[in-house]
Amino acid sequence: MRFRLTAILLLMLAACSGSERNFSEADIAKLHDHMQRGELSSEELVRWYISRIDSIDRAGPALNSIIEINPDALGIARALDKEWQASGPRGPLHGIPVVLKANIDTADQMYTSAGSLALAEHAPQSDAFVVKRLRDAGAVILGKANLSEWANFRSTRSQSGWSSVGGQTRNPYDTLRSPCGSSSGSAVSVAANLTTVSIGTETDGSVVCPASYNGVVGIKPTVGLVSRSGIIPLAHSQDTAGPMGRTVRDAAMLLTAMTGTDTDDAATSKAVPHHDYSANLTADALRGKRIGIIRSWYGAGSNPDVDAIYQTSIEKLQEAGAILVDDINIEADAMYEPEYEVLLYEFRSDLNAYLESSGAPVRSLSDLIAYNNANKESVMPWFGQEIFLEADAKGPLTDEAYLTALETSKRIARSGIDTIMDEKELDALIAPTNGPARPIDLINGDASGIGSSSLAAVSGYPSITVPAGFVSGMPVGLSFMGKAWNEKQLIEIAYAFEQTTRIRKPPDL
Repeated sequence: MRFRLTAILLLMLAACSGSERNFSEADIAKLHDHMQRGELSSEELVRWYISRIDSIDRAGPALNSIIEINPDALGIARALDKEWQASGPRGPLHGIPVVLKANIDTADQMYTSAGSLALAEHAPQSDAFVVKRLRDAGAVILGKANLSEWANFRSTRSQSGWSSVGGQTRNPYDTLRSPCGSSSGSAVSVAANLTTVSIGTETDGSVVCPASYNGVVGIKPTVGLVSRSGIIPLAHSQDTAGPMGRTVRDAAMLLTAMTGTDTDDAATSKAVPHHDYSANLTADALRGKRIGIIRSWYGAGSNPDVDAIYQTSIEKLQEAGAILVDDINIEADAMYEPEYEVLLYEFRSDLNAYLESSGAPVRSLSDLIAYNNANKESVMPWFGQEIFLEADAKGPLTDEAYLTALETSKRIARSGIDTIMDEKELDALIAPTNGPARPIDLINGDASGIGSSSLAAVSGYPSITVPAGFVSGMPVGLSFMGKAWNEKQLIEIAYAFEQTTRIRKPPDL
């Protein structure tokens, strides 16, 4: 695990001067209340998290969720404390620590590696747009989270949560089990109370799956709601950053700060007018809402415990006043093959463009393949780069094969959601996010299982996962999906479900 000297010194300082106060499970509102009363400073909070990372992430159960801590974090927090005293808070994120997935650019003393040793010392010259938004909101960038290397798009036998920079991230509910990916460290750091909130990225399942596996809330926004500039890409037609929190309200607060029109990402100009996604959240928001119950998710019926959690969730929705529309069957199997074709084409094109423009030490996918071959023992000890080779063999985005695959996959996913929601006059669709976490298996890689992320991912539409239950102590989430730009209503519905069920409980660490 690479760790910079300045970060080590911060850890030693925090461990020596750590407070006995405990901020586990504290949400943003509670932390700000303490700050407003003068009972807590951002600097003290940052110190507490750094000490906890040292004792739990590095030692203890060794969750391995944080690649590096921001050497400037304490100084930033101290400055924000002085600003609060002088002129009050900028907003709800003032002084609040946020962890970023390590594929998000920061122009500071941290690196942006995507988990790859090839980019282990890649230091971008400017912040990603979303990072600029966070800094403007007064957030403290606490550190970078480990991830599935290259967002889990290097090998067909990859293990979620493993990277050649960060090693294997582990699930805090059972360290022998997978944290899912690719935003593994982002989810684990929130679940284990190593940060207040975090940011992951998703192309297909990479926010909602780790959020579900680790018992936290994850929001996958409509593609274009959050700028993608300054984020190492996988595929532009599906990529988006998304917030994670222990509560729906915290994730909504973070999403509000992340959004905005970016001239470097044309898709953001199509977004709906800016919302405060945490405003007007009420426990009775499910009353009268029409919820479509999907019965055809990937792996449906394969786990009776998940089926039981789903049925209990449906009953809770009904008790809260929702109108349930059952047997929603969206035929989407035909989108998977063209989706993969799209990802291969866009990965090559988008990654080459990023590497060429960002000052990275390697300048193309071909260079990465050569680097990996030359450093097999450290970069590919467990699995190879079959997907890299497939992607590098693709042509430009003008190829008919790409254009046909793009049109086909989008049409199937979008018409599947839009048609059924219009016909049934639905406010949201639901399905189990995933089954319980599978065991880590570095030899064979990820095992297939239950999942429902692809409809929202391929369509580019929003989804949000909320803790819904446990199977043998492992969390299972419920996903709420809807039409494009419908985040506000989905968040309101998800919040009401959360208040009705209150399933979230922290891991025993």
